[in-house]
Amino acid sequence: MTDGDAEPETSDSLKAFGEVVKAFRKRARLTQEQFAPQVKFSVETVSSVEQGRRFPSPDFVDRAEEVLDAFGTIKGAAKHLSREPGLANWFRRWAALEAKALCLYTYENRFIPGLLQVEGYQRTLFEEQLPPMGDAEIEENLVARMKRQKLLTERVNTAYSFIIEEHVLRKGTGGPEVHRQQIEHILKMSERRNIEIQVMEQKRLHHAGLAGSMRLLETPQNRWFGYSEGQESGVLISDAKVVGILQMRYARMRSQALTLEDSQSLLRQMRGAT
Repeated sequence: MTDGDAEPETSDSLKAFGEVVKAFRKRARLTQEQFAPQVKFSVETVSSVEQGRRFPSPDFVDRAEEVLDAFGTIKGAAKHLSREPGLANWFRRWAALEAKALCLYTYENRFIPGLLQVEGYQRTLFEEQLPPMGDAEIEENLVARMKRQKLLTERVNTAYSFIIEEHVLRKGTGGPEVHRQQIEHILKMSERRNIEIQVMEQKRLHHAGLAGSMRLLETPQNRWFGYSEGQESGVLISDAKVVGILQMRYARMRSQALTLEDSQSLLRQMRGAT
């Protein structure tokens, strides 16, 4: 099936916190629809927090405590919350599969794939997030992403394939020096035996990936999964028929993108122009 919520198994602490909030909300005789505007969050967010599927923000905790007059209970419960730092709730299931994959295919038309981003590029993305991140949250996300990137060098028997749109590589996110470092890093990664990097040229007007970015992986049990990501959500795809369609599209894109050698040549040109 296609897992629309794309949420991981929740931790016991998240579930317990959600039950505490729900109990005090019901004690106050408020429905989720009545409670949500009082804490200035959507009904969907309130529901996700109460089900233990979403990590509550500090603002949610403070407002819920105040609105529900919870005698400090909600704030106290929040101190014991646990999650994997730096990873969005909806991404963690994919990350767990990614860490053991036999092969991982990525097509990206928005930004440099996370596994290939240099620190300066990552920092720019996090610092420009809206709503703004605090310094501690930015550092937490940097640490988590760098930890994920070790997969490329530590899992030498995993085959990695990346197809990146040329305009993404030319964008220069982070400024000239970060751009130079980013192109240099991608070139360096492309020289590894287990990593293939191809560029989809700007002059190619049509290709099989026009529906958007995608990821595919094969597990040690030889099962395939897909993943699609939006603004504030991700979808883990397990339906064999849908995954098969994505595999077909990715295979076609590999033939439509520049060859490995031509991709490296273009990247060297970009490096020289920075």
